[in-house]
Amino acid sequence: MKAATRFIHAGVHPDPSTGAIMTPIYQTSTYVQEAPGKHKGYEYARTQNPTRTQLQNALAAAENGTFGISFGSGLAATDTLLKLFKPGDEIISTNDLYGGTYRLMRKIWEDFGLKFHFIDMSDAENIKKYISKATRMIWVETPTNPLIRIIDIKACAAIAKEANALLAVDNTFASPYLQNPLDLGADIVMHSATKYIGGHSDVVHGCIITNDKTIADQLYFLQNACGAVPGPQDCFLLLRGLKTLHVRMQRHCENGEKVARFLRQHPKVAKVHWCGFEDHPNHVIAKEQMRGFGGMMSFELKDNTVEAAEKLLASTKIFACAESLGGVESLIGHPASMTHASIPREERIANGLADSLVRLSVGIEDADDLIEDLNQAIG
Repeated sequence: MKAATRFIHAGVHPDPSTGAIMTPIYQTSTYVQEAPGKHKGYEYARTQNPTRTQLQNALAAAENGTFGISFGSGLAATDTLLKLFKPGDEIISTNDLYGGTYRLMRKIWEDFGLKFHFIDMSDAENIKKYISKATRMIWVETPTNPLIRIIDIKACAAIAKEANALLAVDNTFASPYLQNPLDLGADIVMHSATKYIGGHSDVVHGCIITNDKTIADQLYFLQNACGAVPGPQDCFLLLRGLKTLHVRMQRHCENGEKVARFLRQHPKVAKVHWCGFEDHPNHVIAKEQMRGFGGMMSFELKDNTVEAAEKLLASTKIFACAESLGGVESLIGHPASMTHASIPREERIANGLADSLVRLSVGIEDADDLIEDLNQAIG
């Protein structure tokens, strides 16, 4: 079954009681049992909900996976995954990543005894220098947030396997339409499904997909025991969003390329970070592991000041200045003060994230209007 068909049909079924083609919203907190322990597979809604079950099946199918586990947010999914580890365990992470993930790892989990290495993974061979007997997981974000660096998933999978460690990939920027890390050797895929999977800026959600039953069983246990679960309305919205993922991503990619190439030739723009450029350092890898280059990019002005970036963000009329990404509407943001503010400035600068960097989530509006808007805002 090809992707477009899979996103619409796989993992979901018409409601058996009414024939409703859309999965019902089972807005209930508990389920009546015929006798203690004798029920229809559902006992309490934190543990299971039929709407969530359908979504988890659909998300697993979208990533060519077997098990899907849903959470109240992307960070809730990542937090639950980190609960698989014990004090003294080491995790190697890319150094260009979502600020909330960094904050969770550094400010929360380091206090519980986990050790993190934040490194440049543009060359996967660099990971080997940080492998030790305590290494338990390699955490990859590709494309990275916000510098759109590309990491070779197959190479990372080989390194993880040799080290007897897990490979987890945050696939949020690519979405299941553009990239399927499990097919490339990853053990775990994480999505902030708030973004492209939901696609309409109206729901917060996170998910983990895996083919490993042992990992899945541990995560299902933690999902129930810790309770960071989504409500049925949220699950319904994600099911709806998934059905149009392929057509939205096609437009995001088309618009993204037009906007990126416009920005690159603009006389006031110094540098554009977008993995579709033929001279992007890992463009060849992007072509091999992705089906398109997406609508996420970042850029720097020749006037390399925070004031110039802030003026630009305040001048757009179609691009909305807001956090998040992946919705049908275009967004513009300033990572240093918004999505990545939790990363110390010296670390951001060392990793290449300038104070003046601007990030775009290119939506599915008319590309000419988006280009005109940026042009007038840049001035």
